Amino acid sequence: MFPKKQLSGNLKRQKKKKNDEIAQSLRGSLNKYFVKQTNASLENLDEDDLPNEYEHPILEELVENENDVNEEIGDLDENENSDEPFLDENENIDEHCHENECPETRFDLNIYDPRVWDNLDAKMRDLLVEKELQELIKKDTLHWKNVIVRIIAVVKCLATHNLAFRGTNEKIYEDGNGNFLGLLEMIAEFDLVMQHHFRLIQDKKIHYHYLSHKIQNELIAILASNVKHAIIEKIKTAKYFSVILDCTPDASHKEQMTLILRCVDVSSTPINIEEYFLEFLNVEDTSGLGLFNELQNVIESLTLNIDDVRGQGYDNGSNMKGKNLGVQKRLLDINPRAFYMPCGSHCLNLIVCNMANSCVKAKSFFGACQCIYTVFSNSTKRWNVLLDYIDGLTLKSLSTTRWESHIESVKAIKSQASQIREALFKLTEISEDAKLSRDAQSLASGELSSFEFILSLVIWHDILHKINLVSKKLQSEDMRLDAAVRQLEGLVLFFENYRINGFVSAMIDAKQISLDMGIEPIFPKKTSMDIALGELKNRFEQLHCFESIFGFLFDAAKLTSLDDNELKSFCVNLENALKHGDVSDVDARDLFSELQVLQVMLPKEAYETDKPWTSIKILEFVKSVDMFPNVMVAYRILLTIPVTVASAERSFSKLKLLKSYLRTTMTQDRLNGLAILCIEKDMLENIKYDSIIDDFASKSTCDDSLLRLIVEDEKKIDQIKKCLWRFGRKHVDSNM
Repeated sequence: MFPKKQLSGNLKRQKKKKNDEIAQSLRGSLNKYFVKQTNASLENLDEDDLPNEYEHPILEELVENENDVNEEIGDLDENENSDEPFLDENENIDEHCHENECPETRFDLNIYDPRVWDNLDAKMRDLLVEKELQELIKKDTLHWKNVIVRIIAVVKCLATHNLAFRGTNEKIYEDGNGNFLGLLEMIAEFDLVMQHHFRLIQDKKIHYHYLSHKIQNELIAILASNVKHAIIEKIKTAKYFSVILDCTPDASHKEQMTLILRCVDVSSTPINIEEYFLEFLNVEDTSGLGLFNELQNVIESLTLNIDDVRGQGYDNGSNMKGKNLGVQKRLLDINPRAFYMPCGSHCLNLIVCNMANSCVKAKSFFGACQCIYTVFSNSTKRWNVLLDYIDGLTLKSLSTTRWESHIESVKAIKSQASQIREALFKLTEISEDAKLSRDAQSLASGELSSFEFILSLVIWHDILHKINLVSKKLQSEDMRLDAAVRQLEGLVLFFENYRINGFVSAMIDAKQISLDMGIEPIFPKKTSMDIALGELKNRFEQLHCFESIFGFLFDAAKLTSLDDNELKSFCVNLENALKHGDVSDVDARDLFSELQVLQVMLPKEAYETDKPWTSIKILEFVKSVDMFPNVMVAYRILLTIPVTVASAERSFSKLKLLKSYLRTTMTQDRLNGLAILCIEKDMLENIKYDSIIDDFASKSTCDDSLLRLIVEDEKKIDQIKKCLWRFGRKHVDSNM
């Protein structure tokens, strides 16, 4: 075969000239599809104005496409006979374009320039991308959107139920692949979308399947970020907030400090008092200074103002409540309006603890209760013996931290003392263990046959029952200062009455129980309630200070009963308490005038009934009339001050479920994300899938172009432009 004959220089020049004429004849032939005004603004664009998403990877592909075009034009040289007809045809096209030219001024426009694609109309888009490609894009868009929605739903389900995500591997349809893939496999049994997605993965037709732990972490972070953003917006709307802190070690022996923010949501109807969990903080320095620095940093990171803090609630640890170096003192130094309230539930717990340790008989009583439980619980056979004799409450162990929960143990023994004694006698007969037999015999013939023990059961049951009721009431998230004061006043009144009359009623109940058991009642000396009364007054001294500041606002009856002089005095006192430097949250004169009008405007049912309106009910009324700004601020601050740190303790319960001994390697970010999703699940339900998908699409770092298409092209046309850059340019060039 002879080699191809090379063209002479003259022929090459002729061909080059013809190619230039062809290119010149085609220039501007598409101008009639564009509007002058739109494209005129495009002439001012520089090359630097290109978005980052059209940088080097795509531009390199464009260069390759331009080379393909040049090669196609160069191939025209091999057939010289077709030059003339082709030229004539294009000359006719050019003449036709001139004849149908629009009245607007013509100009040059590069349709391959991505900067002009935002201004193309629907006809021009159809010209650039055929309908088949658009249908493919829409089909892939719908597929990926449906897949991501199902993945997000699984993430929400596992997070809100405190379940683990991962197993020993991350492969579908394999054992030990975890709850996340297991739930998706279950969905695929009934759902065509996931069936198709799994089929693509198994056939290796897609590389990015979005089922890995990295995608899990990204979705958890996005969901948690949306929830946290919604919480911060509510707190900023409320303006005033309180901080609640508490610390505990986790399963990996790291000290975790929980951050709870309390505020009054006046935008809701009815008005709600909310306590929101924000995050766990891994702290290394647990001193007062270290914890305060962590608090300052996190408040700043949340874009909140520490001067808007109006309350702080901690447990009774010295690093928290210390009057000289504690967190509360350091915060008061920079913000004296951040009122400190020691946890009411902790205080009640310490009162019971001190009462139990105040005398030998009390310690011996609770020791006997624990021994009764231990004898039966250390063996399943012994426990079955107990169940043969009792048919009600089972025995409970004593808690070493929550003393008010001792009521459960005491109640079980008090209500079934006779049956438990019979079970102990039976255990003495059948047990082969000499020590166990002796312990059972000692308890049955000793404590449970003693009238003094029976009387102690009755007395401690009455005391613990009342304290437990108050403690549970104080632990509610919407507990208010006025309600806490009433509860504690009722508890003090109970102890005072029990000190006088309670011993007589306890003796009657104990005598009835002892007669049923065949025990002779021997009346001991009268016990004293002085320790409990003294502890109540000392540990809740701060609550009485708050009552002196905000007490006149506690209820409608108290507010309407004040004369002008008393009311004015309380207003001045409140202004001084809410003053920092020269700035005060309320003006005493304006507040006095507003309260005078409010006293007249309140309906009679607000203060003349047995149950006068509470502070939050008065705030509802003030909000409805919308004419008392200072009264509004005063009541919002009153309701913002926390009473207990029970919300922090509840977050620790979630911490133990999330970071168990099997999940100790969990990162802090993932822990915080899962914690806020399960604790604030109500906020999570209000977040729409579309916003999550938008965030996921914009933050994803994957190179899969189809992921970028899960947002509808009508909303973000630049996603379609990206596809055009990726695989549409060659198609366009071939048709031009």
